[in-house]
Amino acid sequence: MKSRSNTLMAGILVLSIGAMAGLSFAAVPLYRVFCEATGYAGTPQLRGAAGPGATNRSITVRFNATTSPNLPWRFVPNETAVTVKLGEDRLASYVGQNRSEHAITGVATYNVTPEKVGRYFHKTACFCFDEQTLAPKQEMQFPLSFWVDPAIAADPDTRDVRTITLSYTFFRSLDDAARNGNLAKAGPHVGARADASR
Repeated sequence: MKSRSNTLMAGILVLSIGAMAGLSFAAVPLYRVFCEATGYAGTPQLRGAAGPGATNRSITVRFNATTSPNLPWRFVPNETAVTVKLGEDRLASYVGQNRSEHAITGVATYNVTPEKVGRYFHKTACFCFDEQTLAPKQEMQFPLSFWVDPAIAADPDTRDVRTITLSYTFFRSLDDAARNGNLAKAGPHVGARADASR
């Protein structure tokens, strides 16, 4: 009887450990989906419809760019800030240059600040949706298309916001880091790969 009880307990423990391991692997993609759906933690809305059309109110969008120390790229915005009408579709771009002697694939993480505006910032096209590969010394333009929801002006929590900062950080992709034996130095990716939740 005791042996059967121990076997049952061992089975329950194994199943519990398996379930916890499965949830830990699912946690990052599920968290990303949650953030993209709600704008939590400054996550912009992705691949939505075009803007509803320009209104009279304007807002300033600033652009920020950083790279992981383990990614030998130069990555900067072409404009540091633009003023856009709420609801207006707008194009912007960054420029990246691979400063190394071999091809490197990178992936960009992103957010907007203040975080409370994430649900109102819509990116309809962005280089950050996919991994980007630059040949040795290659320079490339990285475009994005976005609009800011006019509802931001009616929300009591956000109607005082006059400036939004859109920030990108480029890291080596996990596949690139694994190929080059630098997986431990790839950087603090948010998720496994660029297309993990797309």
